[in-house]
Amino acid sequence: MFARIFATAAVAAVALVSAASAQETPRRGGEFIFAVGGEPDTTDCHAATNFAVIHHLAPHYSTLVKFNPAKYPEIVGDTAREWTVSPDGKTYTFKLVQPIRFHNGSPLTSADVKASFERIKTPVAGARSARRDHFADVASVEAPAPDTVVFRLNNPNPAFMTYLAAPFNCIYSAAKLAQDPRYPEKEVMGSGAFVFGERVPGSHWTGKRFDGYFRQGQPYLDGFRAVSMSGAAMLNAIQGGQVMAEFRGISPAERARVANPKLAFQETSWLSGLILSFNIEQKPFDDVRVRRALSLALDRWNAAPALARVSQAKDVGSLLRPGYAYAPTPAELATYPGMGRDVARNRAEARKLLAEAGHPNLKFELISMSLPPFPTVAVWLIDQWRQIGVTAEQRVAERATYFGARTSGAFQAMLDFTTEFADEPNFQLRRFISFDRVPGFNVSRHLDRQLDEIFDRQERETNFEKRKALVRDFQIQLMDLAYTVPLFWFERIVPIAANVRGWHITPSHLLGQDLAGVWLASP
Repeated sequence: MFARIFATAAVAAVALVSAASAQETPRRGGEFIFAVGGEPDTTDCHAATNFAVIHHLAPHYSTLVKFNPAKYPEIVGDTAREWTVSPDGKTYTFKLVQPIRFHNGSPLTSADVKASFERIKTPVAGARSARRDHFADVASVEAPAPDTVVFRLNNPNPAFMTYLAAPFNCIYSAAKLAQDPRYPEKEVMGSGAFVFGERVPGSHWTGKRFDGYFRQGQPYLDGFRAVSMSGAAMLNAIQGGQVMAEFRGISPAERARVANPKLAFQETSWLSGLILSFNIEQKPFDDVRVRRALSLALDRWNAAPALARVSQAKDVGSLLRPGYAYAPTPAELATYPGMGRDVARNRAEARKLLAEAGHPNLKFELISMSLPPFPTVAVWLIDQWRQIGVTAEQRVAERATYFGARTSGAFQAMLDFTTEFADEPNFQLRRFISFDRVPGFNVSRHLDRQLDEIFDRQERETNFEKRKALVRDFQIQLMDLAYTVPLFWFERIVPIAANVRGWHITPSHLLGQDLAGVWLASP
């Protein structure tokens, strides 16, 4: 009950702040300083896969459409002012805001949108695209007029607007791409609210107001400064007011440490969570009985409140974020394989399965990442397994070692994670289809053609109820075979200076980072 009251109060507090901000007149001027716990590994949005790139680059670029942070998951136009979809769901026609200019003064037209999405779909001359599979259904991108872009699809896809709204889909200059398809790797030049200032690796990245920005009156800020900072240094800087925000999120204990009258917090459920992956290429994890037993041993429901007090791990859920339209309710989830609330019964079944598999005293290594809350949750897992006679040893790995093992399969069991920029089954379930279809993403390395078939059907299904049933079937089969099993979803807690206005939290730390509408009230 207390958790529900607290969550309701937190949502109400954010709503009150947002309502108060809406009644204020935006104040121009000032530099917004925020911390980023990572360096961008590329300046090419299309190649990027991590939050550090977006937190640095989003203020410099525009996209075609985007999620509205104040009303997530609503999708609104960015360079697009309106659009229509054909009755058969295979033709999307967008009308662009005009005029729009790049930072170098050249006009942004449909030709630039066309060139940018073609580059994502089919990268050339050494350019990389991390999301080319999102546009596999696109037969053509057309620019019949300077203010008109048309996407023609081979098949209807219920996720297509979500694909388009990815924050990584920066619009580049077609003229500059024609000169050098890899120019975004060398030069930050878009049409966003801020012109690139300077980058000092290991220190900071700056942007200054673009006076030619196409949204009248924006941006309000003179500029921004992204400071490379994490851990204790970041917390000290937040507490002392040297930085005004950290957008990825902090833990409940860290929130208590930095709290002061000049600091506010925005909170919501997070599109990131912990899962447990077994490498089925290594014995005994090729035996479904062993995998099922290790899932059945876990008392997630009673553990969640205790973990939420000391870490960002909070909600028990399936492979989709709790509260999302396609996710099961807690009552439905308790009927899924391994998720029942009768712990004694589950553990009796787990011991029986291990005995039948010939591993009543199983021993193995669990790899986890050094980043919190991985080690904390790993300790909990080991204690849970001890209660069915299983001995597991945690190996805490630094980021590079962890991801190396995750990609190569050099592990037995792994405390794994899931994260996305938006709620969408096509994203969140794709990594669990057969290894030969997604070799870089399927961590457990299984092959399961029945799962593939269910996934492919839901990917095309445009009827909500029918698609929801397929999504349910996919998760139930995956959790029954226990290649990967869900654990906990995170709570996102963003510390932000009390005088910052116009920034709205969403379940994703990748959304809402263009800073165009952010402004600073008088301290």
